[in-house]
Amino acid sequence: MMATVHHTVFLTAIGACGVAWSPRGLVAVSLPEQDEAATEKRIAAKSGSAGPATPPLAVAHAILQIQHYCAGERVDFSAAPVDLSAVDEPRRRIYEVMRALAFGETTTYGDLARQTGATDWEGARDVGIAMGRNPLPIVVPCHRVLAAGGKLGGFSDYGGTTTKEKLLALEGVRVIPLPNDAPPRLPGL
Repeated sequence: MMATVHHTVFLTAIGACGVAWSPRGLVAVSLPEQDEAATEKRIAAKSGSAGPATPPLAVAHAILQIQHYCAGERVDFSAAPVDLSAVDEPRRRIYEVMRALAFGETTTYGDLARQTGATDWEGARDVGIAMGRNPLPIVVPCHRVLAAGGKLGGFSDYGGTTTKEKLLALEGVRVIPLPNDAPPRLPGL
């Protein structure tokens, strides 16, 4: 029997984000969409939520961490409770290694694949697939994984690679210089 999942939407410096959780921890995070209603629709659909609810203490703490992160503060999400029971074992392993990436630290698809034991190009492809299906962006920091040669690579959340670039900029990582070294701006700012 699957655990009941609930969700909530909350404001951050970059717009309305959403989280969903089971009794074991976070099952999904959604970055800001074009408006709060779209963010809520995405988090509910992404998580299979039974509906909005007041988050338990551990989830409320994770929400506070996300708010601080979106305000540009250094945050370590490694202790945030996550429930990846709906994720297959190979992707869980990739996500565990990805969670070990520190604030401002980047790696490549290939290097991450090697850290999980893969030795061929299919490993890098598997990392890319796992990142595209990452249910917990920011908490599982897929934005810190770059393509070969330090290129930006893809990003499947709302805003695409522009959002990825701006999340990296929040951490002081510049992949593509911003005009006049402007501060990062995400949808909603």
